Amino acid sequence: MRDQDRIPAQAGSNTVADKVARRARAIEGRPFGPGSRTEHEGRTMTGAQAIIASLEAEGVDTIFGYPGGQAIKIYDALYDSPKIRHVLARHEQAATHMADGYARATGKVGVVLVTSGPGATNTVTGIATAYMDSIPLVVITGQVTRGVIGTDAFQESDIVGITMPIVKHSFLLQSTDDLTRTFREAFYIASTGRPGPVLIDVPSDLSGAEMVFHYPDSVNLPSYRPTYRGNAKQVRSCAELIRSAKRPLLYAGGGVVASHACQELTELAEKMRIPVITSLMGKGAMRCSNPLNLGPVGMHGSKYANMAVMECDLLIACGARFSDRMTGKVSEFAPHAKIVHIDIDPAEIGKIVNPDVPIVGDVKTVLAAVNRRLDETGAEPVGEAWCREVFGWRERWPFYTSDFADFPDKIAPEVLLGQLSDKLDPERSIVTTEVGQHQMWALQNIHREHARTFISSGGLGTMGFGFPAAIGAKLGCPEDEVVCVAGDGSFQMNSQEMATAAANRVPVKVLIVNNRALGMVHQWQTLFYDRRYSFTELDAVPDFVKLADAYGWEAARISRPEEVSDALDAMLAADGPYLLDVQIPADQTVYPMVAPGAPIDDIIGALDVTLGGVRVSEKGFGAAGHPPVSDDDDRVRGDEVS
Repeated sequence: MRDQDRIPAQAGSNTVADKVARRARAIEGRPFGPGSRTEHEGRTMTGAQAIIASLEAEGVDTIFGYPGGQAIKIYDALYDSPKIRHVLARHEQAATHMADGYARATGKVGVVLVTSGPGATNTVTGIATAYMDSIPLVVITGQVTRGVIGTDAFQESDIVGITMPIVKHSFLLQSTDDLTRTFREAFYIASTGRPGPVLIDVPSDLSGAEMVFHYPDSVNLPSYRPTYRGNAKQVRSCAELIRSAKRPLLYAGGGVVASHACQELTELAEKMRIPVITSLMGKGAMRCSNPLNLGPVGMHGSKYANMAVMECDLLIACGARFSDRMTGKVSEFAPHAKIVHIDIDPAEIGKIVNPDVPIVGDVKTVLAAVNRRLDETGAEPVGEAWCREVFGWRERWPFYTSDFADFPDKIAPEVLLGQLSDKLDPERSIVTTEVGQHQMWALQNIHREHARTFISSGGLGTMGFGFPAAIGAKLGCPEDEVVCVAGDGSFQMNSQEMATAAANRVPVKVLIVNNRALGMVHQWQTLFYDRRYSFTELDAVPDFVKLADAYGWEAARISRPEEVSDALDAMLAADGPYLLDVQIPADQTVYPMVAPGAPIDDIIGALDVTLGGVRVSEKGFGAAGHPPVSDDDDRVRGDEVS
């Protein structure tokens, strides 16, 4: 069984001790790989060879890329490396998404290598995707020679300037004297503090220049000192707020996953009986099978999770950025709650929501300190009555039940993805998604038991991300089943990477939820734009089965509910890459939903089992519920909810 914090080892075993040691090395600024002293130490070599030796020193085993003229020397040096596998993508954007998926699945830094000009600019969407979701990447771009930079030379682009708003840091190499230090710092910056992408632009004349290789033992960046330990006074304040709360709620974001804090989060929730809600990026931070996990919140979260936010008296946000898709109308968000915000990035504190207790620090370290403080003070569970109430809401407002179907004679996406969830081994599977309606159906209906097993573009919402990310995840975790849930629109944005999967014999599985439309925009046009379907109906969707066959994949198509189970079994049993095209009605809608800018308790299409399994649109608890309760009300309200 996996650890809750699932991080495959860089080289060798993957015990808890190994993970702790790797985390300590990251915090202290030491190399992630086998050590900075390598067989290359003291050798004279070219800059290109030094780049490859630097990557080997960092323990890099996989690079995703696409060669070109200004990167050719680096590619020539890569030819001689016995330690690094190169995956040739069919587009640089897809290569960057592959590295991103690899990083999300493994916890390691993803590495991209491309050429200058259009090769570099093609990575921009992938870099922005990683930046928005705090994913550690090192993107290496070739550049024209130093002497012609700024002259509009052939395939010259100012990639450092272009990417400045979407990278954690960028380097333009000026001398071979700085080369190894630059790579050492790049990996350290990408993987520590709040992770993110780092770009290294390498002029081609430096790739050919000779140098003596020496890889630094440590990093010294006085201006970059991430704060890991939260302020002790603020930690005590958080613990005291928990002890005095009657309706506490934990909000787990992607920072819980990034800091490997799943165990500490679960310990706090179970010890104090605190329900947990999650963002899209926080899915897997707590096992879905844990009854305290209320699942996703916000625009397409459950009604019971949204109502928990609106009724709680303490909200503890852990590594979450309070996205507008989560908060809805900010002025009406968590109106009765004291708010604690824990985040390693001080820029996130107070950006959207002003917390009562701000704690700058690593989520894992801070939650461990809060747990210790509660133990030291003999704290007793505070949320038992509150949990009973919230669990009653969950019974009343489920995402979906088998007794209800919007289109009884058609395949329901909720049933399709629920069956996929049931058939996947929760200990040995990863699900990636593209972006659209299918992404939200997957979020709602696919259960995950571990961090890093649900991979999706959250902040940027990048169509075309999920399929190449699945390839990267499968290459990083070859023992796991990897399934990409895609839409017919988003899959076409990087469908050429079927060639990459075929060429590299990557047995990834793709399930296309095919409604022949740009479904999420189509849904908004239905609900908010008087059914004026302006350019969202896809009139020329390809035959995905024939397309897959052309790339050497197995494939099948289904359109009837009775075909679903056998088709999923066939897909998962396939030894190689497999595409399953699932036809659904174009008018299927992702429910429940909160309209943009509305409070998150103003919910459209919540399924209410107390009304016979019909969807209702109402604010708050509705006619069958009860009015909001004031902060000083001591009643146990669980018995009032049917």
